[in-house]
Amino acid sequence: MPAHSSSTTPDGALDEDIRLLGRLLGEVIAEQAGLDVFDVIERLRRRAVTERRSGNDSMAGLDDILAGIDPDTAVHVIRAFSWFSLLANIAEDVHHARRRRFHRGAGSPAQPGSLDHAVDTLIAAGSSAADVVATLSRVEISPVLTAHPTEVRRKTILDTQRRIADLLQLRDRMAMDDVEASEWEQELRLQILTLWQTALLRLSKLRVRDEISEALRYYDLTLFEQIPALQLAVQRRADELDPGHERHLRPLVRMGSWIGGDRDGNPFVTADVLRMAVDQQATTALGRHLGALFDLSLELSMSSRLVTPSDALSVLADESGDDSPFRADEPYRRALRGMHARLAATAFAALGTVPGPRPIGERPPYRSPDELLSDLDVVDASLRSHGAAALADAFVVPTRTSIEVFGFHLCTLDLRQNSDVHERVVDELLHHAGVTPRYRALDEAERIGVLRGELATPRPLVSRTVEYSDETRGELAIVETAADAIRRFGPMIIGHYVISKCQSVSDVLEVAVMLREAGLFRPGDEPLLAMDIAPLFETIDDLTGAARTIDTLLAIPEYREWIDACRSGLQEVMLGYSDSNKDGGYLAANWALYRAQAEIVEVTQRAGVRLRFFHGRGGTVGRGGGPSYEAILAQPPGAVDGTLRLTEQGEVIAARYADGNLARRSLESLVSAAAEATIAGDAAPEDPAYFAAMDALADRSLAVYRHLVYETPGFAGAFRSLTPIREISTLNIGSRPASRTSSDRIEDLRAIPWVFSWSQTRIMLPGWYGAGTAFDEWGSAGEHEQQLRRMHRDWPFFRTVLSNMGMVMAKTDLHIAARYVDLVPDRDLAAQIFDRICAEHALSVEWVRRITGDELLGDNPSLARSINNRFPYLDPLHHLQVDLLRRLRNGDDDEMVVRGIQLSLNGVAAGLRNSG
Repeated sequence: MPAHSSSTTPDGALDEDIRLLGRLLGEVIAEQAGLDVFDVIERLRRRAVTERRSGNDSMAGLDDILAGIDPDTAVHVIRAFSWFSLLANIAEDVHHARRRRFHRGAGSPAQPGSLDHAVDTLIAAGSSAADVVATLSRVEISPVLTAHPTEVRRKTILDTQRRIADLLQLRDRMAMDDVEASEWEQELRLQILTLWQTALLRLSKLRVRDEISEALRYYDLTLFEQIPALQLAVQRRADELDPGHERHLRPLVRMGSWIGGDRDGNPFVTADVLRMAVDQQATTALGRHLGALFDLSLELSMSSRLVTPSDALSVLADESGDDSPFRADEPYRRALRGMHARLAATAFAALGTVPGPRPIGERPPYRSPDELLSDLDVVDASLRSHGAAALADAFVVPTRTSIEVFGFHLCTLDLRQNSDVHERVVDELLHHAGVTPRYRALDEAERIGVLRGELATPRPLVSRTVEYSDETRGELAIVETAADAIRRFGPMIIGHYVISKCQSVSDVLEVAVMLREAGLFRPGDEPLLAMDIAPLFETIDDLTGAARTIDTLLAIPEYREWIDACRSGLQEVMLGYSDSNKDGGYLAANWALYRAQAEIVEVTQRAGVRLRFFHGRGGTVGRGGGPSYEAILAQPPGAVDGTLRLTEQGEVIAARYADGNLARRSLESLVSAAAEATIAGDAAPEDPAYFAAMDALADRSLAVYRHLVYETPGFAGAFRSLTPIREISTLNIGSRPASRTSSDRIEDLRAIPWVFSWSQTRIMLPGWYGAGTAFDEWGSAGEHEQQLRRMHRDWPFFRTVLSNMGMVMAKTDLHIAARYVDLVPDRDLAAQIFDRICAEHALSVEWVRRITGDELLGDNPSLARSINNRFPYLDPLHHLQVDLLRRLRNGDDDEMVVRGIQLSLNGVAAGLRNSG
């Protein structure tokens, strides 16, 4: 098969790739499972496509083919349609990169999310070139990888997917003759055969150490290459814009992680696990840098007989300890071998081992990455002094940039724990220290007084003679391990302590007291041992009171002194998208998040404190998901100010960082959006009428949502029957339990399985429920509908809310949902709940169309095309999932029934491209 011809349109190439992958998968199925199974699958495929195109109830058309299907055949069918969805995902991902190349080659305007588009937008808005460079110099984005369990695919599967993507990209980039094309197709077929013979499901539950390893592999896959490449590209653009600026841009992207530090509800994250996490991170970074220095010593072979190195370079060479006669006239090689030896000594001092090649000689360790960067600057300057600037740019600058970005720590690991745990620990410490026997019985003002008194004195609370509870010992061990990690690897290794369920000032001060015990909170001390304390506001009520909490906190002298002295006047605040949505529904949660940010910006500006928001976003719209570029631009004025952090969770990590092209595009869009939002933050205040409208809409939406979810008798039981929530808990997709407690209450269920369950049923309730009634009741009065249209036209926040809502509703299918509703034993209750869902969905769709003046996904034609192509292949998966759920719940616990359900959960998640 030849490469795509130059006349092939990008969309035509996508269709061609999907047909090819489907054909090869079909051939593999026929060969491996037999023609009878292949015939069933092919009849299902044709019927599903026909029914979808005709607009009928797509599930009804499959009944006659699937009636009475045996579990073994059902598993084959589920695997076939799951693999097809996954292969279509690969083709679409490759297609995105293809379209970028196509538009570049066609001279099309810069695409939104690209650096060029951001620069053009800022200059068009009136910024000078110097302003743009100054803004870029303020940008620092931190994607934080978390272990939240929504990645249903195994590492083995992801590796094979990557090889298939590489093959598709290879065909795009070269013309093949008939022999090469035949060999290429055979290799593609072998990869698909590998997929078919590889189990989709893990045999055992992931451990935290497995989650750490799986996250770290993304550095070798893409991040080690793409983050420095982006850094250099932005630096070059800044140099072109303002040649005389002489600004060395600080790292624009600093990766973060929760894996190994997030203890909220995960009993498997201990001090030993934390130490393992930081050691693995440092090993990954130091191993990379050691390899780079060694390679650099091989590249820079210049002889002192032909060039004259700088005096400083000669000193490095002479001090290197490399006395090999074969390198006597190669000062760069000797200097770099000495630098390699020093970095190896750094690794051995911190880790007790040296990853990579053995060093030559013994040298003192580097005390910090800055010392190593200084030596590389000597190499760089020396090369330029004798006409080898091109070599410096090609070899030294990328290595230097990588070390500057990743340091000795790789990424910043966050600690996180629930405020209830802190309260119990501090209560125990204060009791045994004789401060107060009843801290937990004190009111908020009394608690603050006690905690301030502790922070004002250097006297420790912890006594070696006291036998503390297991919980208290465990939490104290965590902060001691964090302090040790900072001493070994520097302050970037653990930089943030996130407080889940933060509701008060005392919740923050309790953490400060705990950190003080390990030397991590000492106002006025050297700021080396210090980390941000980031309150996480999650529920609607917590978000409503967040600004008041921050205002009170910053007025406390002991805390403010620490902020100014140890944290450079910076306060970080984390916002919880998942739990706020589960608490109040889509519209109310989004507005509570927006309002909280606007109010906190006002509070911190008044207090003279810099602010950084940390956005706890999930993969789906119901958990704050959606396009990151638009989401950043939709933040309130002043909320970005050059910097922000955001979580990357579950399947989103693979979707954004498993492929180099996708990783570059994702990271570039974050940087570009941050730059645009920073300058936009200086714009005029938003229209107060818009705020009043959203207050009214959010209040009504909240009431409608809570009436269904929390006030309908029997709703929790119906939810557990209607959705596969119990079966999801059997998937081996993460180390964390699905619920915080053994309770069956919705309040105690984690947001991830809550959203995952609704996605599987295609109701997608967390992404839209409650909005329709709110729009209908408020928008039908007077000129309100016209105002809603103006809000959509002029207000990025509202436009993004509606766009994401439209995306979710386009994935909703109430014909499919009706099949799941039949699983609820109480038929009257099921009908009552489903009737309300259907009515609310109809109102929501109608009002999105009325406000936007367009059909669902009218602003996203590529997603609309994707949905049209892939959704017929989800219908058999839903049909079989419902059938197998019914069998299981009726007592048929045959192994193939259970496996079929688990496989169908995987397949539906892959087809929807989100799971939680």
